Amino acid sequence: MQQFVVPQFIDVEDKVIGPITTRQFIIIIVALIIMFIEYKMSDFALFLVLAVFTFAFLGLFAFLKVNGRPVYYFLLNVLQTMKRYQLRVWIPEGEEMEHVIRKKKKDEDMPKVFRKEMVSSSRLSQLSLVVDTGGVYRGEEKTTLPPSAAVKIA
Repeated sequence: MQQFVVPQFIDVEDKVIGPITTRQFIIIIVALIIMFIEYKMSDFALFLVLAVFTFAFLGLFAFLKVNGRPVYYFLLNVLQTMKRYQLRVWIPEGEEMEHVIRKKKKDEDMPKVFRKEMVSSSRLSQLSLVVDTGGVYRGEEKTTLPPSAAVKIA
């Protein structure tokens, strides 16, 4: 039976110069090209200000990692999260999944799913009594018991 070598550490990027990876090297080259263009198109004082900001911005992209991943992956995830729906609601009509975007709307614009009636304090106390008694107390509603459930009081 033939044996194969299984590659390991495939998520580690190749190093080009010392600890600098290929991606970081390309970002540094792009930063130097942008800084050269800034030098040719502006005076020296403006160039120094622009070069500091350019090198800092692209240096963050090259070397900063958030949760072990490069910054541009983090920024892409932030943009995708902001683009997604804020609230997902399943409406069981025809067993279809419907996604509803909840934005700041007036109560009359909101679907029935989001409207709730306010519970009065007397109704709230009745509900808490039902919960406390384990469902034995049924509230003030009239309930009719079947004849088999009638209890003789002596």
